[in-house]
Amino acid sequence: MTLEVGKQVPDFTLQNQKGEEVTLSDFKGKNVILYFYPKDMTPGCTNQACGFRDFHKDFTATDTAIIGVSPDPIERHQKFIAKHDLPFILLADEDHEIAELYGVWKLKKNFGREYYGIERSTFIIDKDGVLQKEYRKVRVKGHVEDTLQYVKEHLE
Repeated sequence: MTLEVGKQVPDFTLQNQKGEEVTLSDFKGKNVILYFYPKDMTPGCTNQACGFRDFHKDFTATDTAIIGVSPDPIERHQKFIAKHDLPFILLADEDHEIAELYGVWKLKKNFGREYYGIERSTFIIDKDGVLQKEYRKVRVKGHVEDTLQYVKEHLE
């Protein structure tokens, strides 16, 4: 299945930071910011998560849930949330099955080393579960503000 703007997104279930199963379709009736990020506690991922934290009330005011997904285990998500006081769900995609489903598990290069990992990406999903906008190869600076502006202009 390929993702396409204007089409239903693939449903999935993963465990959140509390070990509870969370299914994407449970959020029908709300807009969803589904963002995939490489790793808890790294500088870029921390800046991005803290950005979503800082604008959380603005997203909530637009009836929008924020869900972060990374291959980190539940325990690491718990530490990340506690350290940065994150008010939203983080899901553990340890086998990167959902990252692959959404096309964000990519071959990456860093200092001459090749490895597979998450390509930072964000998907804006409307209240009916339809993909409205996708951001791939996200640069953290200004990204949270861009997603909030999109939601306010197109989904409120």
